[in-house]
Amino acid sequence: EVQLVESGGGLVQAGGSLRLSCATSGFTFHDYAIGWFRQAPGREREGVSCLSNPDGTTYYTDAVKGRFTVSTDNTKNTVFLQMDNPKPEDTAVYYCTARPFYYCTQYGVFDDAMDYWGKGTTVTVSS
Repeated sequence: EVQLVESGGGLVQAGGSLRLSCATSGFTFHDYAIGWFRQAPGREREGVSCLSNPDGTTYYTDAVKGRFTVSTDNTKNTVFLQMDNPKPEDTAVYYCTARPFYYCTQYGVFDDAMDYWGKGTTVTVSS
């Protein structure tokens, strides 16, 4: 059974830093792409980043480029989203997603493309 469990959310001040984790199990980590999505209150869900484990390709939405970084610990099948210099507009529930044999592109990461979803972790950025 594929499982994705996010953690690391909480309250952070604008300009600080926060690291989200996504612990995965039930699949061959190397074969999957991992996407991070977020949904703010009253707003549509949006794709934040994508990492293709097969080839290392990454994608970031313009709003987080230069501030967020996705990385992995392949020994623990865990994906991280490092959030540096967060802004109040980054406040949202963040979801970790996965899809096998999927390659991220420069055009974005779309929720209907991802097969598996975690339950989310809430990030609140105070001004």
